[in-house]
Amino acid sequence: DREAVMNEFKQIHQQANKVAAVDVLHDFYVKWNKSYNHVIRNLKDIEPDLLVFYNYPKQIRASIYSANMIESFNNVIKRKAKPQAEFPTEQSLDTFIGIQA
Repeated sequence: DREAVMNEFKQIHQQANKVAAVDVLHDFYVKWNKSYNHVIRNLKDIEPDLLVFYNYPKQIRASIYSANMIESFNNVIKRKAKPQAEFPTEQSLDTFIGIQA
């Protein structure tokens, strides 16, 4: 069920406004509550925080709920720091990461 659940959950973040997102989310609850009661209960507990990004302009919503930019940045740092087998001090590592950022 993982792929089906994830595809339906993604629909919540793709709605035009918060009202539509709440409707899709509640439909999601109804459909999956029987199979995944614990997960649905946890989602209901965090629902106000789950949809908070709808309070912001559409242009920046993706950067709020997506960690892709953060993950990409972390991968760049790891890749560039890897060839440097050892840094003589913690300060030199901090400086290197600062330069990369």
